[in-house]
Amino acid sequence: MIDPPSHPHLKRRWIRVAAVMLLGLVIGLAGPMAPANADPDDEGGTAELRDQLDKASRGYLDAQSALKRSQGKQQEQEASLRTIEQDLVTRVEAVAELGRAAYRTGRLSPMSALINSDSPDRFLERANALGMVAANEQRAIRGLEDTKAKEASATEAIKTEVREQQRQVALMKARKDQAERALDVAAKQQKAAAAAAARSGGSGSDTGGSGGATATPAKRNSDGSWPTESCSVDDPTPANGCITPRTLHALQQAKAAGFTHYVSCYRSGGSGEHPKGRACDFAAAKGGFEGDATGADKTYGTNLANYFIRNSDQLAVLYVIWYRQIWLPSSGWKAYSGAGGDPSSDHTNHVHLSVY
Repeated sequence: MIDPPSHPHLKRRWIRVAAVMLLGLVIGLAGPMAPANADPDDEGGTAELRDQLDKASRGYLDAQSALKRSQGKQQEQEASLRTIEQDLVTRVEAVAELGRAAYRTGRLSPMSALINSDSPDRFLERANALGMVAANEQRAIRGLEDTKAKEASATEAIKTEVREQQRQVALMKARKDQAERALDVAAKQQKAAAAAAARSGGSGSDTGGSGGATATPAKRNSDGSWPTESCSVDDPTPANGCITPRTLHALQQAKAAGFTHYVSCYRSGGSGEHPKGRACDFAAAKGGFEGDATGADKTYGTNLANYFIRNSDQLAVLYVIWYRQIWLPSSGWKAYSGAGGDPSSDHTNHVHLSVY
């Protein structure tokens, strides 16, 4: 250890230098202090949990789109079947009328009608007339048979769509169960304090304020599914980098609804949706990510979370995380706490949004 100099002036100077050196050492060991609006480290939970939630929500939304397509097809097929059934009634009546006409007239056999012809011209006239009668009967019968076949085909097509809808509903339930199992496993791994914090966290039930605004729907494919998108547009938030067009749309819609606090989207490192450009963190406080949100800041976060939930179908929401809870399209709100127990991993200072 180096002894300080004995002269008072030199001693005071030595103490100031030593203090500066010590402060530098402490800062070097602790790392640079994060500004108030520093990005949260991750989305909370584990990488395995986030992967399960991502797959479950994507699978649920895919099945939901397929279900809607199938229901649309069924409606078209039922309308077509009604038209076919009306045509069938008409054709049945036409064939029945031919039968009644033959009965009323006691129509002679073709050979006797020809033999009774009193001239060659009369013979040809009768022959042509009999040919037309036969052709009309054949057309009527063929038309009736074809319409019956169309009816059977349309009925079977409807049954096929009903089976497809049953399959998609079962798949949606399976995805819902997958997400809930993953959350249950994560909940069991949390400490008692984290579980207690989760039970006492925000309920996400406030639907007042700007949370009731309606978003403009994002673009879909012609069949109603979500198009595949890459991290291809500039991130307008201070995070820079790139985001997907659908993420940008959700961000713009939230701002248009009045949610204008600090936002950060792209993150180059870590796991989850941020590096893929499919997620944004919306600070509860106006200036950035601070401590646990309270008062007006917490109300702001709750309203924003409810805005995304209300517009989940329009914005292709995969999940929303806010105040120790996660909202999934399949399951609604569930407890969700980060391992760190801090405002960032517990999402008590920001609303996390992930989109398809």
